[in-house]
Amino acid sequence: MLRSHLHAGCALAALLVPAAAFAQDTTATDQDSYHSQPGTDIIVTGVLPITRQDMLSGVAVLQGEQLTQALRPSIGETLAKTPGVSATSFGPSASRPVLRGLQGERVRVLTDGLGSIDVSNTSVDHAVVVNPLLADRIEVLRGPQSLLYGSSAIGGVVNIIDSRIPRAVPNEPVHIGALASYGSAAEERSFAGSVDVPIGGHWVAHADGSYLKTDDLDIGGYALTPDLRREALASADLPQDPDEEEPIDFAANANVKGTLPNSQSKTWTAGAGIAYIGDGGSFGLSYSHYDSLYGVPIRYATEPGEEQEAPRLDLLQNRVDARVEVNTGGGVLDKIALRYGYANYRHYELEEDGEIGTAFYNKGMEGRLDLTQAKHGAWSGVTGAQFYIRDFNVEGEEAFLPKNSTEQVGLFTLQQLDYGPLKLEAGARYENTVLEGKPTPEQPQFFDGERSFDAFSASLGASYGLTDNWRFGINLSRTERAPAAEELFANGPHAGTEAFEVGNPDFNLEKSWGVEAILHGSGPGYTFEASAYHTWFSNFIYEDQTGAIEDGLPVYQFQQADARYYGFEVQGSATLAKIGDAAIVADGTADYVHATIEDVGPAPRIPPLRLLGGLGVNMEKFDVRGEVEHVFEQTRISAFETSTDDFTLVNAQVNYRPWGSDRPLSFSLSANNIFDVNARRHASFLKDYAPLAGRDIRVTARIDF
Repeated sequence: MLRSHLHAGCALAALLVPAAAFAQDTTATDQDSYHSQPGTDIIVTGVLPITRQDMLSGVAVLQGEQLTQALRPSIGETLAKTPGVSATSFGPSASRPVLRGLQGERVRVLTDGLGSIDVSNTSVDHAVVVNPLLADRIEVLRGPQSLLYGSSAIGGVVNIIDSRIPRAVPNEPVHIGALASYGSAAEERSFAGSVDVPIGGHWVAHADGSYLKTDDLDIGGYALTPDLRREALASADLPQDPDEEEPIDFAANANVKGTLPNSQSKTWTAGAGIAYIGDGGSFGLSYSHYDSLYGVPIRYATEPGEEQEAPRLDLLQNRVDARVEVNTGGGVLDKIALRYGYANYRHYELEEDGEIGTAFYNKGMEGRLDLTQAKHGAWSGVTGAQFYIRDFNVEGEEAFLPKNSTEQVGLFTLQQLDYGPLKLEAGARYENTVLEGKPTPEQPQFFDGERSFDAFSASLGASYGLTDNWRFGINLSRTERAPAAEELFANGPHAGTEAFEVGNPDFNLEKSWGVEAILHGSGPGYTFEASAYHTWFSNFIYEDQTGAIEDGLPVYQFQQADARYYGFEVQGSATLAKIGDAAIVADGTADYVHATIEDVGPAPRIPPLRLLGGLGVNMEKFDVRGEVEHVFEQTRISAFETSTDDFTLVNAQVNYRPWGSDRPLSFSLSANNIFDVNARRHASFLKDYAPLAGRDIRVTARIDF
């Protein structure tokens, strides 16, 4: 019933809303000024555009040359240096953002405001189907406005904003953007390009494509940690089971060095879109295709009885998107916006001989309607509805989930009062989520039935302008999150993560109370932002290693308990001196998160304290910058988790604009991990088996005209 109503509602909206737009005056304009002004300081992800200084929680924006320098094959690695962000680092291709120590279901990765409609939330070895190479801008948002995108976004929202559905009519006959890069650590070769063509009558056609290929990743030392190397070398002296078809060479495992086997990848994408853009609004459609084949770093066996596989994932997604915006300009509503996306996704986990071991199939759709109120004095706001439907199936001998479906409907509102120095904000969200496990008769180990959850979330915040350029804010939040199908229904071996995963169909809503304080400041030659937060969870869902072995794999059991997360993020920059047209600029960031599961101990995979500082010289045609990143050791660990040593990375970069800062051509050269340090990221399941990239020299060229 829900599906039929949603299909009918979307079809009706798709017909009526563009008609309303066409009825208005249609002089071509840029509907989103941020898109053509990279230097602007407007945060657009929260539906209500707001200046960064007025945000009630920590935010981050990557665009322009900063984005070009940060680009990596995965969204997790692209954002890994952003304050408050780490990454799952399950190899260079499958790396998802970790926000404030939270990952998976608690972080929503969006493309132009809608979810990626993949299975990256299911497991850390599954890549996020978004393409950083085609991003115009990436925003990381936390706090009250993240409720607009779902209660699962308690960790935050990562929104990749692109031009696949055009937002503006180009002033030239053809607008071309292209990027090409090379990275030495994995022999990474990539190219991305896009074309926008005005075709008359306020219509714009768009086409884009990208190609990326990498070899196995170079690392700065041994793949295994010293402790695991000792285990493997000790096992090499033990007699092998004579019935074992392929005995494991433990000594060879211990001596894997310099290169991370099975981490190669090849990805290509293609997309097209068309849009009508006028004063009264806009309407657009797009289609995209994503095709990737990548390896998952091997979780090497170090003791007899452990399984060892080298899976590769063959991934494919076809997606259709629509966006409608109507500028009503009325006394009640100022704008109506509708977004819809549908995707058909599958990936195969391939055995070493190329046979399909396990197949994942996911069909999903997501839509949202935002009604932006006309501003009345100090009062503004947005109210809307959102739905999400997913049909997910895993087939094969290592299917760790039954066939299952998720249906979710949400209603939300965000209201703001602006009294100049004093700004107030309140948000609320209601969600109904229905999850159903549908195992076959041959799968008695899985839950067969339905769970339904009603979740209510709310936030309240205020900020006060201490001066024209300094503002202090605080927000309170209460959130409820329905468990995901993976947390409820999992019960089996998963080759990609080399783990036996066990869920619990009796889980209750995960609930939390949170408070965050933030201070923004800026002035001649400097900027500053600091935030501190504390969240108290009840029925917190976490995956914990039990110490048991099942089917040769370590058992990871989903559990619920009370938990506390707190931490801070600080970032700032200052111009130290100016010599002619050159400015000497220093910048720095620091972030930290502390997480404890009550009556259990430290939460697993929590990033430790990190400090990053840089010093650069900025000129009209050149930027030169060096930076040092130090990540402290992590010794607050859960049971069966290992500690992580501290490490220091030294990086340098040069940007060159041969025609000046206002011209379309730029070149970037960077040297990353210059001293080839063997570094391990604590948030990664594979940290003891797969270090980060070693020394990496990267060259990138970008043109936009």
